[in-house]
Amino acid sequence: MRDALQVHGALSRGAFAVVVLVSLAVLFAPASDVPSAPPGVDKLVHAGLFAALAVTGRWAGIGVGTLAALLLGYAVVSELIQGFTPVARSASPADVLADAVGTVLGLLVWRLLARPTPPPP
Repeated sequence: MRDALQVHGALSRGAFAVVVLVSLAVLFAPASDVPSAPPGVDKLVHAGLFAALAVTGRWAGIGVGTLAALLLGYAVVSELIQGFTPVARSASPADVLADAVGTVLGLLVWRLLARPTPPPP
């Protein structure tokens, strides 16, 4: 499996594109389309979404520093858009923090997944 993760081809770029599209749907859906959930679940969704963006972004070949900066910028901009547009959602610094935590976790997961395996003896 690790060999497949080393390839930054069409599959990895496609996976990243799909996760980006899902993130757009999740982050910019009008408030009326957001299902109710117990407190804190939205933070798990944010963290999971940004972890998925980080893992697929690294698989697609985006450098760690570039990807981290882009995702943190996306986290801030998405909250500003939510707070200042007619989607009737509120901006939340806690969501940005959840996004940042998800980004770091995703980058760590990628680092573990992409480690080269030692050759058999």
